[in-house]
Amino acid sequence: MKIEEGYMPFHGYKTYYRIVGEKTPGKAPLLLIHGGPGSSHNYFELLDDYAKTGRQLIMYDQVGCGKSSLPEDESVYVKETWAEELIALRKYLHLDEIHMLGQSWGGMLEMLYLTQYDQTGVKSVMIDGSPASIKLWTKEQHRLISYLSYEDRAAIAEAERTGDFSGPKYLAANDRYMERYCWDDPTPDSPEPLRRATNGKRASLIAEGPNEFTENGTISDFEVTDDLHKIHVPVLVTNGTDDLCTPLIAKSVYDHIPGAKWHLFANSRHLALLDQHDEFISVLDSWLKAND
Repeated sequence: MKIEEGYMPFHGYKTYYRIVGEKTPGKAPLLLIHGGPGSSHNYFELLDDYAKTGRQLIMYDQVGCGKSSLPEDESVYVKETWAEELIALRKYLHLDEIHMLGQSWGGMLEMLYLTQYDQTGVKSVMIDGSPASIKLWTKEQHRLISYLSYEDRAAIAEAERTGDFSGPKYLAANDRYMERYCWDDPTPDSPEPLRRATNGKRASLIAEGPNEFTENGTISDFEVTDDLHKIHVPVLVTNGTDDLCTPLIAKSVYDHIPGAKWHLFANSRHLALLDQHDEFISVLDSWLKAND
């Protein structure tokens, strides 16, 4: 299977991209947009085999992550930068007609792109585990925290009260929260792409904040709910039953996009591609075929 890697010049930096497979007539490529901000394309490599169906996959590392440039300038780490990068990548790779799949922050970026920038040539969109409102996201994270042990709830509350997110009790509590609702820390038995560094801690801290429930970074004001009615391309909203992106968050996206569909992955956390791999591929394949 052909794999092409390269770099796109962008704002004086460079954006890494990875293309799996070749274009097939009648099957528009699938552009994969990773989460974070501060993650990387790595976990999308779990989809590589799907390119054998003839669907070309395009993944990339947003500036500040992975193999892309890691700017020192903090003003780079804003949603507008990543939206402009998406526009530039489509132009650079001649992605005139595409499907898009954005996971977590990647889905937020899709929503921003489709409501504030452009929908031309987008055949369909999958929004996977993504909020339209950070305010609702943080509210739901605190509800999820309420299901943790008393000790973990207390440790998180104390960290939020003091602003000190470095204590061992908080760190252990946050690890358990992430394992319950997001994914496990990589082990030697984890798929290789998940063991690879994302190089995005700085981007995450600047853009998001110290964790998933203390959103005080540059995207803390993210709110596009009232603009979602502008989206006129086919949209599939997905999330897991045990996801950081709760069913309420997913429904708030689904409810506001005309004609949207919704798939809920049972027994899945924030990365259904990992937790429910076969079902995820099946849902994705059916969706793309229906919208080619």
